[in-house]
Amino acid sequence: MLGFCNERVLSSDPVHVPCVPAPILSANLHSPERQLIELRIEHADLDALVDRMAHANPVDELLVQRLKKRRLALRDRIARLEWQLEPKEPA
Repeated sequence: MLGFCNERVLSSDPVHVPCVPAPILSANLHSPERQLIELRIEHADLDALVDRMAHANPVDELLVQRLKKRRLALRDRIARLEWQLEPKEPA
């Protein structure tokens, strides 16, 4: 059940902001769908960083190699999560 938080007041009239109970928030923070989104964002960030570092002068080959390894590990985690979230058989 959602209640209202009356803590925010932007003008003379109170603004009613819906409050989400803590168990619902924590469940959403650790859901596989949210993890998948966060992993995709991190993968995209690493992808952009690897591209920038590859064109930098001088190129730090060891750092680029480590970033690529991390990016590949993220891709594997993303693939596993996608496989878990997809239905096994067509509907």
